[in-house]
Amino acid sequence: MSTKKLTCLIVDDEPPAIRLLENYISKVSFLEKVGSTTSALEALQIIESQSIDLVFLDIQMPELSGIQLSKIIKGKTEIIFTTAYPQFAIESYDLNAVDYLLKPFEFERFYEAVLKLKETTAPKEIHIDTDSFLFVKTDGKNNYEKIYRNEICYIEGLKNYVAVHLLDKMIITYNTIKHIEESLGNEHFVKIHKSYVIAIKHIIKTDSLSVYVKEKALPIGDTYKKNFFEKIESYKL
Repeated sequence: MSTKKLTCLIVDDEPPAIRLLENYISKVSFLEKVGSTTSALEALQIIESQSIDLVFLDIQMPELSGIQLSKIIKGKTEIIFTTAYPQFAIESYDLNAVDYLLKPFEFERFYEAVLKLKETTAPKEIHIDTDSFLFVKTDGKNNYEKIYRNEICYIEGLKNYVAVHLLDKMIITYNTIKHIEESLGNEHFVKIHKSYVIAIKHIIKTDSLSVYVKEKALPIGDTYKKNFFEKIESYKL
């Protein structure tokens, strides 16, 4: 289930600072840049005309300072101040800014700041998973065992059988890997080899040849490599 992104506006009279923030924003999955400007007056027009969740606001600007602008737009958007002048820190907190980033700042500090906003203002999703388990046929005509999706580490194709490797045990079922793969869906599982489908949440690490799950190295087939690493990239910070 996707989460609504936080829309961002960058306001800074220094183009290099804007480019840095654009780069940082592009690395964060829950942020979306909707504009940037070197003018505080133009920023005011943008904020008045559309809904903006977060403004990265420089303080020392011509025409209208970041402090002045923040007082005008108070309550209309969240603000993270970005400045090279530490003396404004106390005043920025008095204005209930989310955070105060002192230039130059690294990505780690930037991420720490935006994470504060995500945790406090991002909408909470209520999701009741009615499809959190499966019944797998075992030996015998009417013998089935319930398995929970979040406990599946990987499934392994064994000719006419499939081994379902759970956190604490393994179940053998007369089935095909294709059928079980379709039952699991591809949101949280990915095929890495003709014989292996793995749960992304249980990956310990990867390299160019293998994926490590439950301390076991599973091979990545050439046919599946591109799709697998694209999937991994979508989870990267």
